[in-house]
Amino acid sequence: MALFFDAGWFSKRLAALNLQREDMARATGWTPEELAWVFKDQKEVTAREVEVLSALLHASPGEIANRCGISTPVTEQPLSAAAQIDDLQKRVVALEAHVAALEAALRSR
Repeated sequence: MALFFDAGWFSKRLAALNLQREDMARATGWTPEELAWVFKDQKEVTAREVEVLSALLHASPGEIANRCGISTPVTEQPLSAAAQIDDLQKRVVALEAHVAALEAALRSR
C-alpha cells in the first residue's frame, strides 16, 4: 500500500485520458484549494471520492485507494439515491469535459 498520495501516478493517468486536474476536482466536488491539498498529501481522500475517481480514471477502487495512500476503497454505508444522482451528475460533467477536449483536438488537426 502506498504511504502517501501518488501525485505522479494521478498526473500520468489524467494525461493518458486527456483529462486535467480540474476534471478530477469537478468529479469529486473539490474546490481548487482542496485539489491542491490532495496533491500535496494534505487532504485525505474519502471512500466516496475513491469510487468517483475510480470511474473517472478507469481504475479499480483498490488501485485508487492504494495510490491515495488509504486502505478502504469502498464506502461503509451505501450512498443515498440523492448522493448517487449527485455522483452521476459529476461524472457526466467530467465526461463532457473530456469529450469537449477530444473534439477540440480533432478540430485543431
